Amino acid sequence: MNNTLIQPRTLSGFRDRLPQEAYAKASILEKVSEVFLSYGFMPIETPHLEYADILVKQGSEEIQKELYRFRDHGDRDVALRFDQTVPLARFITQHRHELIMPFKRYVIGNVFRGERAQKGRYREFTQCDFDFIGSDSLSCDAEILQVIYSSLSALGLQEFTIWVNHRDILNGIFAHFGLHENIESGLRIIDKLDKIGLDEVQKELQKELQITAEKAQEICKLVMIKQTSHYSEFFKEIAYLKDYNDALRKGLQDLESMFNILDDLELDISSCRINFSIARGLGYYTGIVYETTLNRLKSIGSVCSGGRYDNLTQSFSKERLSGVGASIGLDRLIAALMELGILELHGTAVRALLIVTNDAYFAFAHKIAEALRHSNVKAEVYPDAVKIKKSLGYANAKGHEFGIIIGDEEFQTKTLSVKNMTSGIQIEKVSFLHALQIIRNS
Repeated sequence: MNNTLIQPRTLSGFRDRLPQEAYAKASILEKVSEVFLSYGFMPIETPHLEYADILVKQGSEEIQKELYRFRDHGDRDVALRFDQTVPLARFITQHRHELIMPFKRYVIGNVFRGERAQKGRYREFTQCDFDFIGSDSLSCDAEILQVIYSSLSALGLQEFTIWVNHRDILNGIFAHFGLHENIESGLRIIDKLDKIGLDEVQKELQKELQITAEKAQEICKLVMIKQTSHYSEFFKEIAYLKDYNDALRKGLQDLESMFNILDDLELDISSCRINFSIARGLGYYTGIVYETTLNRLKSIGSVCSGGRYDNLTQSFSKERLSGVGASIGLDRLIAALMELGILELHGTAVRALLIVTNDAYFAFAHKIAEALRHSNVKAEVYPDAVKIKKSLGYANAKGHEFGIIIGDEEFQTKTLSVKNMTSGIQIEKVSFLHALQIIRNS
């Protein structure tokens, strides 16, 4: 018999969550789910594991390199999903006749990418996706922006920027320089801008697209255009670009129309800014694209991104179904909220800990705990009859707000002693209703 102990460890880029962080995550998911539901997005679920050909065709070259792909016990070529959008295309096509179009869905689950692990970036991470399928209307694109804004605001974030671009603008820029055949390569390089910087992007464009340094600089000059004034003034400033080609004209017109929709709705669009360098690395985007950064923590990257994908289902069906959506990167967002001091970690969700000094008092304690729960006060019972000091130490360490003590006198008189764990004030031998009032009024 081999008695060698196994070293407990996790793979690089994968991790456990302790109760405090797992509870914080659950709280965030509850809030964003409520936002999604309030806009009419309904939940769905798809498998973590898909046939590899379903994922490979839609993923970019970079994504395909990061795919967790293997042959299963049935010798099938399978892979772990790298996002929630490609499985959505398969889901929509497979269940087309069971769904009512236009279809609005949200999904929350883990995805996997074998990329380099770093702060706020993991190989297994949770995405919260929301999508609008079956409509070409730009009002859908505008609504996705609304949901991004509402979701982040619900989490207590105020200083963030939703960067917006259009794939046709980037397509038009490359076409303007005669690079029609190199658009995908060019977009992939532009998408690295935040990672490698402008100089390296210019060098890569020059090398991979086989163009002069001057042409690479001219491309980057256009790509670096960013909105700094009110959107109406900005579109006047860049109106000359509409004369370059049809792609640029359409991209600019779509963006302007969407901003007009947001303005007509009298929404606060000061946090929305146009940025021609937003490319989104996934190859299925065809229209407006989004990335969201936190103004006080730009280094962590985008916490919510997405865009329009009009051809995603073409790999599965001849029927054209357009879509637009976005995804909140929950792990990165949690890391940001913790660093900004917005997210507080709690050791427990329970407000009151019931403490007994004698095993004979447990039945009474559990009845009180159940009565508190029925009164919408979360409560639990300390499992051992030990010294009160030890039980209160546990309550303090876990973060309970109140210790409810049932000693000899309390049990005999069917009363409770309530200790506020923050102030240290203890009120002796009160009725259940009085104890409930103390907790509710705190």
